[in-house]
Amino acid sequence: MDNAKKKREVVRLKLEEGWSYSQLRERFGIKSDAQIANWIKKVNNNESFEDQRGLWNKKNFNSLEEENAYLKAQVEYLKKRNPNLHGKEWS
Repeated sequence: MDNAKKKREVVRLKLEEGWSYSQLRERFGIKSDAQIANWIKKVNNNESFEDQRGLWNKKNFNSLEEENAYLKAQVEYLKKRNPNLHGKEWS
């Protein structure tokens, strides 16, 4: 059973057959109730089970100058939110 099928089956058993979290954890080797709850939330919101960690939305720029301006704006925003990022040494 592949990972997505396993998750769908766990959600089905919980929602349709009323299995308890402890039964599901024991049967499928799941470490926490929170993980099962997260899968149920994804199913209810029609979200994918694909792992999105490490992915980011690549921006398409028309020129290097445009990309550079965008990146500088990001840095300035982060500096305003995190004053310790100004590059100053600690006293």
